[in-house]
Amino acid sequence: MPHLVLLPGLACDERLWEAQRPALPPAFDARVSDVQTRNDTIEAMAAAVLREHAGPLMLCGASMGGMVAMEAARQAPERIAGLALLGTSARPEPPDMFTMREAAIELFERGEARDVIEANVYFAFHPTQAGDPVLVQRYLDIVLDAGTAQLIAQNRAVMRRPDARTHLASLQAPVLLMCGDDDKLAPPEHTREMAALLPQAEVVWVPQCGHMLTMEKPEFVNAALNAWLAKTFPPA
Repeated sequence: MPHLVLLPGLACDERLWEAQRPALPPAFDARVSDVQTRNDTIEAMAAAVLREHAGPLMLCGASMGGMVAMEAARQAPERIAGLALLGTSARPEPPDMFTMREAAIELFERGEARDVIEANVYFAFHPTQAGDPVLVQRYLDIVLDAGTAQLIAQNRAVMRRPDARTHLASLQAPVLLMCGDDDKLAPPEHTREMAALLPQAEVVWVPQCGHMLTMEKPEFVNAALNAWLAKTFPPA
């Protein structure tokens, strides 16, 4: 059985996966990586994942974590037993998002991180979940706990990310693509584009869900992920 590594999104940590870890099959011995806190580019994060986890790998990445997973597959395709890519994009940073992140970084540097992250709730969540004060507070706690330095460094890593579309079509490993039907940060069209490059991919649309799939619709995500794992890696 491959080692299952969970890769958090930008400014997130193991709490992003707290609803998934107990639900995953014990045989996978799922571990949450923290390479995003110790490396300043997507390429370096991916290299660290490959260096720190031995054997064949099943990488499950959300948002920025999906970008790291795709880059790891480029660097060492022979090590990748499978990819689960949740709410992510293979595209490089578009100019409008680059400009928005630059503006956010300026605010982070001025000590206004809370204002930026609170405003980001609109983009991160489906309107139904954005009205859940407990869920939103948990999200704010996770992201703000990352601290200013990490918010800046990880945003810059995403801004400089490579174009994964150049190598996805050559990937032979099984792939699960999952996307919220109302994801404003990695819109469904990005998942459709990846699916066109990955004919072996299974695509799952998460209803009434934004960008934070694992937090917004944990039961749905768990069921879809476990069903795909069982089909892709059947017990011996």
